[in-house]
Amino acid sequence: MQTTMVTVDGILKEVYEESLQDQLQSDVISLRRIERSSEGVTHEVGGKYVTFPIRTRRNHGIGARGESEALPPARVSAYVPARVKLKYLYGSLELTGQVFELADKNFQAFSSALDQEIQGLRQGLAKDNNRQVYGTPKGVVATAASGSTSTFVTAAGGGQYLEEGMLLDHFSSADASKNTNIVVTRVVTDAAGVTTATVGNDDLTNTVLTTAVAAGDYVTRDNSKDKEITGLTSIVAATGNLYNIDPATVSVWASTVNSNAGTARPLSEGLMIKMNDDIRSKGGGTPTVIFTTMGVRRSYFNLLVQQRRTSNTQKFTGGFEGLAFTTDAGDIPMVSDWDCPPNRMFFLNEKEIKLYEAGDWSFMDRDGSRWQRVITAAGTFDAYAATLYKYAEIGTHRRNAHGLLSDITEG
Repeated sequence: MQTTMVTVDGILKEVYEESLQDQLQSDVISLRRIERSSEGVTHEVGGKYVTFPIRTRRNHGIGARGESEALPPARVSAYVPARVKLKYLYGSLELTGQVFELADKNFQAFSSALDQEIQGLRQGLAKDNNRQVYGTPKGVVATAASGSTSTFVTAAGGGQYLEEGMLLDHFSSADASKNTNIVVTRVVTDAAGVTTATVGNDDLTNTVLTTAVAAGDYVTRDNSKDKEITGLTSIVAATGNLYNIDPATVSVWASTVNSNAGTARPLSEGLMIKMNDDIRSKGGGTPTVIFTTMGVRRSYFNLLVQQRRTSNTQKFTGGFEGLAFTTDAGDIPMVSDWDCPPNRMFFLNEKEIKLYEAGDWSFMDRDGSRWQRVITAAGTFDAYAATLYKYAEIGTHRRNAHGLLSDITEG
């Protein structure tokens, strides 16, 4: 019996999809601790949304009275609707017709080639999703401290997301497009943490960009600007519109932020205790986790050692093991994540934050097959492409249940 695209498609569906989903969920650090939910996802004109009300003011029909005095006038609580729009995430892979031919003559070789492609895509999706958890919808991958027509240089610690082979778009600090479809060909980080990326055009026939990189410029993944997940940098903030609600007009819709105007400062337990107390004072409860960098984690470890405190690791819910920050309401686990931006500690109440998703990662096969012939302006090719997709967004019901301690010296 001849092997066709229909039979190969069936093999892929049965053998690979569930394994791929399981691996994607286990390979990220931050999302493993964020509750996933598909409840409340509704379809409205314009896309997928999660809509929920937030209470912004109590009912203050309250007061003390003397005998025979009129009772307090009735008042009402105030509510504002929050709307979370799901973001659309994709990953693509492509195999030549010659590789598919192996499915008929040597299925083991075909399976190996396909597995390599899927594993590579899986790792890329997992890594990029974890990066997005900490970012903003703008999708900034790196910001330049300096540069030229062939280099993109970041400040210390600012190039952690840059990797060789990345396809990027280049914008000025004023959000004006400067270069599109640029490729990172080399990434070097020196002992001080300064990263220099060599960049060129997509076709690599011209390694000089049309417009030089300048300080303050930034890069995003190709055609992804303003389309990525709303990450912690947007959520855990005291200013800025979030889910159509602005803390400038709804004051309770603000996280606690303790910064030092961009100047790094030593970590102290006093700073951490105050952050925890400020969140509790707003009614957000006690944080349930602290996400930070490995460098800030080292600073906390050194702080405990200097004060002759025990610094043994502890096991926490979800399979995490690490240092704990002790409060009068209990221990808070400190989770170090390579993708966390430098010099920061995110204090999160996980009861008030969720990853909303319409479904897990799936192959796009609405037209009957997940493998489509590659057809471009240059012609039709003996190659087939498949796409993974996921519609998801991070949402919080209480922005004031979270806090950010920034400008912390890395250990």
